[in-house]
Amino acid sequence: MSTSNRQLHSAWGDWWAGTRNTELWWTLAWYDVVLRYRRSMLGPLWLTLSTGALLAGMGPLYAALFKIPIGTFFPHLTLGIIFWTFFTATINDGCNVFINGAQYLKQPGFSPSVLVWRSLARTSLQLAHTIVLYLPVAIWAGIPPSPRMLLFLPGFVVVLVNLHAFTITLGILCARFRDIVQIVSSMLQLLMFLTPVFWFPSSLPGRSHAILYNPLAQLLDIVRLPLLGDAPAPGTIRFLVLFTLMNVGLAAVIYRLSRRHLVYWV
Repeated sequence: MSTSNRQLHSAWGDWWAGTRNTELWWTLAWYDVVLRYRRSMLGPLWLTLSTGALLAGMGPLYAALFKIPIGTFFPHLTLGIIFWTFFTATINDGCNVFINGAQYLKQPGFSPSVLVWRSLARTSLQLAHTIVLYLPVAIWAGIPPSPRMLLFLPGFVVVLVNLHAFTITLGILCARFRDIVQIVSSMLQLLMFLTPVFWFPSSLPGRSHAILYNPLAQLLDIVRLPLLGDAPAPGTIRFLVLFTLMNVGLAAVIYRLSRRHLVYWV
């Protein structure tokens, strides 16, 4: 076996060893959430309440500003805020995933992929506490159950795959170059206004095609539209297939080249 093949096999084996250790990274993620809300009476329900208060304040205001019926706007806003919070929490957490897990990386035989899955599991638990807000909103807005809503499941898998790749890439780069953490945080603040989180692409006639070049907007569409009873556009699916392949490929190359150096960078 050639040296490059051995390195590739070793990187794949290292990633898989951490990935299949479900009990470890799920337990770490669970205790992260428990410790964060230790001695709090409501615990993670504060996430639900704070997100609900934000939506209650923004919904009527922005519906009036954009002159959109609140029954149409509120479900769009609810899912936009919930999933955007999930995206940004995962990406920001991913920037520090190896830095904050330095004590684990210094243990012999510990796979960095455990920390990646721990981060994804933690933010997914937080998502589970906020996504429940959509149920009363959907009932109030009269959105009926539809077979198209099942498209949310493969869409969410695509989102997780991309966020996993983002976490690997950004986690390694930020461990090596600490300034990238601040750059990513600033870019996400800007992208929130360039992504249709609380506005509709149709509000930008002649310019809505520019959204096709924003991968976070496409990832948002692939999970939001099914829950609204609609289906993602074919262009969105084609874009995400190509983007996911490139994103995963980049993460795989960076992981292969840098995983052995992580312990020296953190």
